[in-house]
Amino acid sequence: MTTPTVEFDASGLGEWTDPEPFAVTAERIAEYAAATNDPIEKHLRGEIAPPVFAVVPVFLSMAPAALSVAPVELLMKLVHGEQDFHFHRPIHPGDQLIARAKPIGFTGRDNGSTVVVYAETRTEAGELVNEQWMTAFFRNVDAGQGVGEAAPGHRFDETLRSAEPAATVVQHIDEDQTFRYSPASGDPMPIHLDDEIARMSGLPGIINHGLCTMAFTSWAALTEFADGDTERLRRLAVRFAKPVLPTQDMTTRIWNAGPEADATRYAFETTVGDDLVIKDGLAIIA
Repeated sequence: MTTPTVEFDASGLGEWTDPEPFAVTAERIAEYAAATNDPIEKHLRGEIAPPVFAVVPVFLSMAPAALSVAPVELLMKLVHGEQDFHFHRPIHPGDQLIARAKPIGFTGRDNGSTVVVYAETRTEAGELVNEQWMTAFFRNVDAGQGVGEAAPGHRFDETLRSAEPAATVVQHIDEDQTFRYSPASGDPMPIHLDDEIARMSGLPGIINHGLCTMAFTSWAALTEFADGDTERLRRLAVRFAKPVLPTQDMTTRIWNAGPEADATRYAFETTVGDDLVIKDGLAIIA
């Protein structure tokens, strides 16, 4: 079947969404940590936010930014393709944050089209807390030739496979995981909560939130290589390859990919059985 060509609006590129204020509380941090089965005590006590919590303040800005370029009627075709966090400092309870996002580029592909959204979170005083690149993937539509900027690269170095992983972490997705993650993250998408709607969307049933799966990989890396110290994480990036379902076990294999300035690069992949669910994973840890 030929992928239909759909006109995306390049005039929206570079246009910021309205700033979104977000007040960080210890309770919200602790709720997010519990919803992602995070074992790090400082996260569970709400003393410092888990890395992927950084998406919560910008969540309401991401989809509007993507849909300022892609037609709004494509919303139900949107899935999360990639996510890349660059951390300047962790988030703490009491922070008064301002988040905003803008689309920076789009391109057509054989099986769909991508829109790259850049987001930043700052304090009210203007301190940059983190930057994020989210790649939205619109299934089975062709936006044609690429326009604008791409997200930063984080490809897995295939030569690493000649060595054994530095760590292998097995984690379980609970049956109620999505129902706990949804309120903690502010993500109400029905494919994570309603089995019938998920199946109508072509999925095998309710799927785990991609960012919840990413949060699992973040605490795997922190516990294995940073003694659970969130402040040491400089960057975390993944490409979502396939959904993870509630009750499944997933295995994350992490390789030491060498030094970078005052930090170490760790490349990782996550599988469920023989299926690759996260690829091109990258964690940079000081």
